Amino acid sequence: MFKKFNQLIVSGAQRGYSDLHICGGQPIVYRKEGKINFNPDIQWRQADVETLIRAILNKRQYEILRRRWSVDLAISVGNIRVRISIFNTDLGPSIAVRLLPGIVPTIDKLNLHPSVREISSLKSGLVLICGTTGCGKTTTIASILDNLNQQRSAHVVTLEDPIEYRIKSVKSFVEQREVGTHVPSVERGLIDVMRADPDVIMVGELRDPVTIRLTLNAAESGHLVIATLHATNMEDALYRIINSVPPEAEEYVRYQLASTLSWIILQKLVYHEKAGFRVPLLGILRGTSQIKGIIRDKKLHQIENALHTGKNDGMFTQERYLKEVLDVGKQYSNPGINFKPSAEAAADAAVTTMLFDVEADHTEVWTNPTTDPSPPAKPLPGESAVKKKFRPGQELTGMDDDDSQYIITDSDALTDLIAKAEIDLLSGR
Repeated sequence: MFKKFNQLIVSGAQRGYSDLHICGGQPIVYRKEGKINFNPDIQWRQADVETLIRAILNKRQYEILRRRWSVDLAISVGNIRVRISIFNTDLGPSIAVRLLPGIVPTIDKLNLHPSVREISSLKSGLVLICGTTGCGKTTTIASILDNLNQQRSAHVVTLEDPIEYRIKSVKSFVEQREVGTHVPSVERGLIDVMRADPDVIMVGELRDPVTIRLTLNAAESGHLVIATLHATNMEDALYRIINSVPPEAEEYVRYQLASTLSWIILQKLVYHEKAGFRVPLLGILRGTSQIKGIIRDKKLHQIENALHTGKNDGMFTQERYLKEVLDVGKQYSNPGINFKPSAEAAADAAVTTMLFDVEADHTEVWTNPTTDPSPPAKPLPGESAVKKKFRPGQELTGMDDDDSQYIITDSDALTDLIAKAEIDLLSGR
C-alpha cells in the first residue's frame, strides 16, 4: 500500500499538485493552482486508507492519533518531502497531504520581493510572516533561513510542528526541533533555547498567549526571532499580539512589540494571468521609528496610512504591491519546478535516539565516566572490593563519600564487607 502511495505522490509532484486528499470510497482529490479537482480514475477503499495510515505512523504518532483523533507529521516519500495530516470524518479516516519542495527554494525561486533578503542580515529583532493557512508562510521562512545559512555564520534553532523543510548547515549551524519528537511543546522549546546559545530562533507558529510572550522575550533579549502568525492584515497581526495578554499587561507587551519589531510580511497567493500560475502577493511593513511610535501610542488605525507614506522605507500595501511589482511584467519562476523529485530530500534522514524515550528500557547501570582509559586498579590490602556505580538520574559528582551509593554484588566477600564497615565506623564516616 505504501508503494501505491509513493506512486501517487511522485505523480502528483510531476503534475504540479500542491495538495492531495485521500478518503476511502471517494475519488482522489487534488489541488492545483489553488483549485480543488477530482480524479475519478483513482479511488481507494477505506481498508486501503487504514492500512496506509498504519504504515505511515510510528508508535508515538499512532498513540497521538488514538488519543487526539488527529495527527500531523512530515516525511519523505519517493524523494519528495510531504506534510501529512490524518483525521477522522463522516466518510472515515482521511489523509491530507501537502507536497513540499525537495530542497528549500530560494527567495528568487519563490518570486518574493528582493528586499526580503535583507532579513538574513539582521542580528536581532522580531520578524513576522503572516497570512492564511496554505499561503506559503513556512516556505517563505525556510527560504529566509536558507539564505541566512548561505550568507553568514550563526547558530539557528527552529521549533516546528512538524519539520517541513530540512536545512543542512552550511555557514550557519542549524538545529531543528520538532514538537512532540524533540521537545514536548513550543513553550518548553522557547525556554530551553535560551540556554542553547542561539543567534536566530524560528517559531513555527504563534498560537497562544504563552508562546507569544516567550517569543517577545526572546526577541527582546537580543536574538533574531522569525515566526508565523495567522492574520489577514497588518493591523490584525499587531492586535493579535497585543490582545493576547490580560488588559493589565497590554502596555508592557505593546512596548515590547514596539522595541523589537523589525518586519511584518503579509502574504497570500494570487493567480497571475500572464505567468499562468500563482505568485505571492505581499504587504511589507518595516519597523521604522514611525511604526514603533504608532504601536506605543495605541494608534494602530494609522498603520495603513503609514504603509503608504513609508514607500521610501521599502513598505508596501498589498494593493500597491500588485500594481508596482506584480503587474510590471517581470519574468516569474514556475513554482511547479520546486516540487520535482530531488535526491537531496532522500538524503535527509532524521536521527533517532532512545536516550529521550520515556518508554525505553533505561535500567542499565551507568558507570562513572572517566578520561583514564586504563583498567581499574585492584583494591589495596584492607580496602573493600565493593563496586561503586551510578544509576540514571543520579549526580555524577559529590557522591564519593556517600555509603548509600555502594552496591553489593555476588562477587563481594563477606569478610571484606565487614572490614570496610568497621573502618568506616572508626573513622566516623
